[in-house]
Amino acid sequence: MRHGVGGRKLGRSTSHKDAMLRNMVTSFLKYEKIETTDIKAKELRRVAEKMITLAKRGGLHARRQAAAVLREKEVVQKLFDEIGTRFADRQGGYTRIVKTGFRAGDSAPMAFIELMDKPEGKKEKKGAKAKKETKAKAAPKAKKEPKAKKEAKPKAEKSPKAPKAAKEAKPKKAAAKKPAAKKETGKEE
Repeated sequence: MRHGVGGRKLGRSTSHKDAMLRNMVTSFLKYEKIETTDIKAKELRRVAEKMITLAKRGGLHARRQAAAVLREKEVVQKLFDEIGTRFADRQGGYTRIVKTGFRAGDSAPMAFIELMDKPEGKKEKKGAKAKKETKAKAAPKAKKEPKAKKEAKPKAEKSPKAPKAAKEAKPKKAAAKKPAAKKETGKEE
């Protein structure tokens, strides 16, 4: 009977699969979004949601249980300080899996797995950066117009470069003649 046996094998031994999932959940909680195959993302979701539930529970014992799975102390600290408090009101469903297509090499179905709620501070920063970039892009466009006038002068300089290219081509022909000469010397001996 298979009572209590759950999860996918993922074509690996049990120890390999466990190590892989520990690495993946550590990276996932560190970066809050990773891309992997669809099946691995579904398995990762099970482990990640258990870690977030531990973080919501808090306490020393829960922290030690999470540290037994996660590979980095900084990620455990982030999990309990930031992510656990962010999902305090949510009763489950902390992750989202978005299918992205198929991998080029083996056509494996790929997906992003990400946390549902993004920190509000990061959204504001991205919006501020986008506004700054658009302002910065508008200013250099005005500066590029005078440079376009300067580009007309280098075109006159490009004409002397053409004979240099022709000179470089001549030694290549001479190099091609030398091996032919060596073959002739080999025939005479």
